[in-house]
Amino acid sequence: MSGIIVLNQNTKRETGKVVQKGNIAAGKAIADIIRTCLGPRSMLKMLMDPMGGIVMTNDGNAILREITVQHPAAKSMIEVARTQDEEVGDGTTSVIILAGEMLSVAEQFLTQQMHPTIIISAYRQALEDMVDILREKVSVPVDTNNRTEMLKIVKSCVGTKFISKWSELACNIALDATATVALEENGRKEIDIKRYAKVEKIPGGTIEDSQVLKGVMLNKDVVHPKMKRRIEKPKILLLDCNLEYKKGESQTNIEITKEEDFTKILKMEEDYIEKICAEVIQFKPDLIITEKGVSDLAQHFLVKAGISVIRRVRKSDNNRIARACGATIVNRTDEIKEDDLGTGCGLFYIEKFGDEYFTFLVECENPKACTILLRGASKDILNEVERNLQDAMNVARNVMVEPKLVAGGGASEMALAQAMNEKAKTITGVSQWPYRAVARALEVIPRTLIQNCGANPIRTLTALRAKHASPDNTSWGIDGENGKIVDMKEYGIWEPFSVKVQTLKTALETAMLLLRIDDIVSGTKKQSDANAPPKGAPDAQASEGPEP
Repeated sequence: MSGIIVLNQNTKRETGKVVQKGNIAAGKAIADIIRTCLGPRSMLKMLMDPMGGIVMTNDGNAILREITVQHPAAKSMIEVARTQDEEVGDGTTSVIILAGEMLSVAEQFLTQQMHPTIIISAYRQALEDMVDILREKVSVPVDTNNRTEMLKIVKSCVGTKFISKWSELACNIALDATATVALEENGRKEIDIKRYAKVEKIPGGTIEDSQVLKGVMLNKDVVHPKMKRRIEKPKILLLDCNLEYKKGESQTNIEITKEEDFTKILKMEEDYIEKICAEVIQFKPDLIITEKGVSDLAQHFLVKAGISVIRRVRKSDNNRIARACGATIVNRTDEIKEDDLGTGCGLFYIEKFGDEYFTFLVECENPKACTILLRGASKDILNEVERNLQDAMNVARNVMVEPKLVAGGGASEMALAQAMNEKAKTITGVSQWPYRAVARALEVIPRTLIQNCGANPIRTLTALRAKHASPDNTSWGIDGENGKIVDMKEYGIWEPFSVKVQTLKTALETAMLLLRIDDIVSGTKKQSDANAPPKGAPDAQASEGPEP
């Protein structure tokens, strides 16, 4: 199956109802692609890129990154998933399904000649009420220091993914990694998992061998075979400069007239390298890690001093090592100070996996960065596991930043729909209908969960509605494995409050944005049209006689 879905759009100018209905159709088409990817019984999509590579995933964001669409409204929907992923890192599938449904329920009002502005103002009112209801009535506070509770929350995110078979391991990895990189600054929690919790994938072994390292791992080996490959409690020096002779800044020409001048130049190079090595050696580090190169001569001096060297390390990796072992990255060898050296690392060693060497800096005292080592059968499996782990870590991060939860399994959407239906009775005027439609659209999440596990949507949804008629039953939702109605409190399936709010905001705002469009003007002309003669003019080629 190709990953290209073309939602074609006429090149001529379109206005009014045609555009609005076209945008709604595009939104629904994107939502239909993603719909089967919701819940624990979700299907995988196989996407092929133009180079022939394949991706197998049920992660909404990954699917939408790969597919190609032409319709401008469909492009906006894809942008929505990206926004959701960057903001909270989870709920990409839900946000697309919700946005598609919000557009879908607006279609009947446009057919009945209701003005888009009325629909939009009702949607905006609905969004404000939803967030208030969610915060005050549906959400429950959580203790982030209670590990059992936190594991339950992460488990509900991982349960719908490929990695669910190893959910115990995955949840522990996600929690440990997120807790490691958490920093308290000025009373604010900063948890940067993208930069400081790096996932390293090594094909081979089993998924059970995966772990969070208390430190950093790099795909590097020492530069000289005689250097030590295992050091306990090493003093680490991090450099961002060359340990080799610096060539001239611009094109430098040197004219040599006498033969001994060449020897003199070589001697200058050697003296310079000896000088910078001496500046490093006087601090007696056990391990030097630099982002730039190390010349053969510098290696010779450093081997004699018993120092191991790793070169050409990525800047991002060097920053992680600095956070893990408490070192400071130095830009010039003559500016090194004693307290720039990192002593927080407990063990440095190099291990071989397959044909490649990997450097480990582990057993750090108080690491604020970590590496997640993933093992598995093949690259495809490892890529999918990595995507799932990123989602799990984002969930842990969101709960740590805002410690509130809402029930999963479509329970919070159903509770919202019920509360909004009640509230709609107090609204007078024509805007109560779009307001009610939003409440009805929220039911798409439990309905999709029921459909994906093959249960009867009408019967189950009616029973769930009846459950939610009582205001105390806000935590009843759908068991995604078998489509039965269960109490999510007992089931232990929770979602972070921040993800749910972001999902609702993004979905409704996208629907409002697309409904406000009433004109699409193509800014590009077709090449053939541009070159064609104006209408009514005789064909220039035909009017000319034969060439002399």
